[in-house]
Amino acid sequence: MSEAKNKAGVAPSPSLPIIILMNLWAYPLVVLWTLACAILFPLGLAVGRFVLRWPDDRYTRWAIWAYGRGWLLFMRPFVRFDRQQTELLDVSKPYLFVINHLSFFDTFCMALLPIYNIAFAVRSWPFRMVWYRKFMHLARYLDVESGSWDDNLASSKETFVAAGSVLFYPEGHRSRDGNLQRFYSGGFKVAVAAGVPVVPLCITGTDQLLPPGRKLMHPCTISLRVLEPIDTAAFTAEGGHMQLRKLVKGQIEENLVEMRAEGE
Repeated sequence: MSEAKNKAGVAPSPSLPIIILMNLWAYPLVVLWTLACAILFPLGLAVGRFVLRWPDDRYTRWAIWAYGRGWLLFMRPFVRFDRQQTELLDVSKPYLFVINHLSFFDTFCMALLPIYNIAFAVRSWPFRMVWYRKFMHLARYLDVESGSWDDNLASSKETFVAAGSVLFYPEGHRSRDGNLQRFYSGGFKVAVAAGVPVVPLCITGTDQLLPPGRKLMHPCTISLRVLEPIDTAAFTAEGGHMQLRKLVKGQIEENLVEMRAEGE
């Protein structure tokens, strides 16, 4: 939804009727879409196995990406999605993506990427939820909280060999104020050890879609920017992953400032 800016150059807050209409539209459609995808998933998995000859993890990642594409479609009457610089990605190559974390909806917005074969590195809580657990295991997502370093590295390397990618949230959890938090080193160590490029991603607006502490979604603009892939070959010396971490954090921080200024 496009919003005219006021004389100060700031988009006015959406009215309460628009917010209510958005939630009456979005929540029921997402529930129906979720149920439909869950019902159709076993059939799709069979097609993936016996017709496409895809391994289960690849099909499940595609199904999750397709689910996200449907979510994007349902949200478009009220949310403007802006993809930037996706042409920098070669869809045939494996990458290790790192992205700032603002909201639960960040994961849904990864459907904006032209790459679907991505294993997410997440904390333990989704693996403990009955609804998510089966899909997480089928997609071979990484449990960075409970899983061992060796297991996560081995799983990541297997994903890369199969031309898949891995995505880390280096902050570990969502930022409550929109500012970048401390970056953890795990994802950068994986990238250096596996010899795959790191691709920084920057996302803005998802914290406005569902502000912390609220239950009603709000109209907003969500932007996802892809930064230039970084060759990890230059970071193989001792402590190289920490230099890589510092470089990536600086790039993301700089681009977030620019993206937010553009959105004002």
